[in-house]
Amino acid sequence: MYSDYTVGSPIADKAAPDGPIETRWERRRFGMKLVNPTNKRKLHIIMVGTGLAGGAGAASLGELGYQVSSFCYQDSPRRAHSIAAQGGINAAKNYRNDGDSVYRLFYDTVKGGDFRARESNVHRLAEISRQIIDQCVAQGVPFAREYGGLLDTRSFGGVQVSRTFYARGQTGQQLLIGAYQALERQIDAGNVTMYARHEMLELVIVDGRARGIVARDMVTGEITTHLADAVVLASGGYGNVFYLSTNAKGCNVTASWRAHRKGALFANPCYTQIHPTCIPVSGDHQSKLTLMSESLRNDGRVWVPKRVGDDRAPNDIPHDERDYFLERQYPAFGNLVPRDIASRAAKNVCDEKRGVGPTGLGVYLDFDDAIQRLGRSAVAAKYGNLFQMYERITGEDPYQVPMRIFPAVHYTMGGLWVDYDLQSTIPGLYVAGEANFSDHGANRLGASALMQGLADGYFVLPNTIGDYLASNKLAPVEPDHPEVVAAHREVTDRIEKLLSIKGNRTVDSFHRELGHIMWDYCGMERTEEGLRKALDRIPELRREFWNNVIVPGTGAELNQSLEKAGRVADFLELAELMCLDALHRTESCGGHFRAESQTEDGEADRDDENFSYAAAWEYQGAGVAPVLHKEDLVFEYVHPTKRSYK
Repeated sequence: MYSDYTVGSPIADKAAPDGPIETRWERRRFGMKLVNPTNKRKLHIIMVGTGLAGGAGAASLGELGYQVSSFCYQDSPRRAHSIAAQGGINAAKNYRNDGDSVYRLFYDTVKGGDFRARESNVHRLAEISRQIIDQCVAQGVPFAREYGGLLDTRSFGGVQVSRTFYARGQTGQQLLIGAYQALERQIDAGNVTMYARHEMLELVIVDGRARGIVARDMVTGEITTHLADAVVLASGGYGNVFYLSTNAKGCNVTASWRAHRKGALFANPCYTQIHPTCIPVSGDHQSKLTLMSESLRNDGRVWVPKRVGDDRAPNDIPHDERDYFLERQYPAFGNLVPRDIASRAAKNVCDEKRGVGPTGLGVYLDFDDAIQRLGRSAVAAKYGNLFQMYERITGEDPYQVPMRIFPAVHYTMGGLWVDYDLQSTIPGLYVAGEANFSDHGANRLGASALMQGLADGYFVLPNTIGDYLASNKLAPVEPDHPEVVAAHREVTDRIEKLLSIKGNRTVDSFHRELGHIMWDYCGMERTEEGLRKALDRIPELRREFWNNVIVPGTGAELNQSLEKAGRVADFLELAELMCLDALHRTESCGGHFRAESQTEDGEADRDDENFSYAAAWEYQGAGVAPVLHKEDLVFEYVHPTKRSYK
């Protein structure tokens, strides 16, 4: 059976320096080999993805003089999903003089990830956070400012300082425009070649090293091979395996999964973040969910009626008959507890039949107190576009009645395993942003995704990839090399297979059913029984897919059904690995909550003695039990304790 996995040799991060954590990144940078500026022009790097990590990375590498080929499946780099991020970006600037520091950001991130992240990576991220703000201000990113002109900040979950820089509710959009402008400058300079509407469908490996990709032109259907000296995947997360998520519908795992099938280990796939602040599901017609920024929990209060079955309008329920359950359960952090804790708390009150809305799967996010205290105009200045978005979608005015929210799949902390240099287990293959597993552990603190994407793209990759290129003499690879030809053939064979099945079930019907399985058995709460049910059903669904899916049209044209079919085929394999990872980890930590492993008061019960490691899985074939490689996590500075926000 698939669950009868084997344990292989341990894996270690050999690139990470030792010694004082405060100087590790500086010492690692100094120890790296450099590429002569003239030689950089002779070296070619492929960047897959144009979000914050990919856009910033391609722009920075182009600025350094490398020849870069940048790929995205959108019609413009500006449409990468990073544009949808709303609330802000963390940085340890301590402008509020409220006790923040690099070390506190480091501490909060390790604790927020439930002690399942690497200390070295997290401390580097905290250090670089300060440089990111300076970089973005220099690019003209319009961060919010206080009356005196200084950059403004607000609070996010899991911290007790104000360190989140923001641009109303459009922070991701403004940051992406900054990276996009830098990228377009390099395209104009001739250092970056842009391939929009191209989807990576295979990784090319020659002599054990990543040397290129095979991509499909999504407009003409042409399959082309692109060769380089190194490849970077910055292709985002895999939350759409659940079908309904806050991700753009095009977000997928294919680039990462192609690399995984070629030998790149996949780490911690079960670590999925459920965001507590999303507009609830309204019916079976939906194809995605809408995020309402975590920043709303700065001034919004979360509550449900105290009495079961209380169906009065929210404004008719007196304050003393409301249960502000986050404030009651977690008085130290209140409504700003981390996302995993807020999500489970909302689920619990709905399980008690105190949920609100037509389905009973919702809680209120109320701004009445903030409007009375600050005034409507002040609230509108902070959150106006978010309020407008909510009203357009629901038809309800959040200035007059509370928002209704409920948890939904948002971000994935798992991803391809990388070392300190962001290099995967395939030499020459680097992974940046949400596509890797490195920085967040079992739970990501709000406003840290943008921080990691820009840190990887602007500051980490431009250093580490140069060390690889300077340390290895790479002979040119010819297009007729057997491995190149084989990779191209794999893509065409897969497309022909999908088009030839001629079944009677649509791709979306398979995706929706897979999503139900994953949400029911590998969602906010997991059990051994449920995970085993999923591991029984997913292989059956995958076999049915490959025998009964219908993909109309041809491969030599714009064919969205074909695009979706390839992505869902990969989701069907990934889903099995996610459930296996969740089954093997018989503890609760962060976004991974096993019902069998909880404290008396319903909190996650970690098992540090047996599970203080990153689980890195090695592919053995579709439906074949993978091999588990463990990377032990060592905590020298932030020692694991019971995570408490009370």
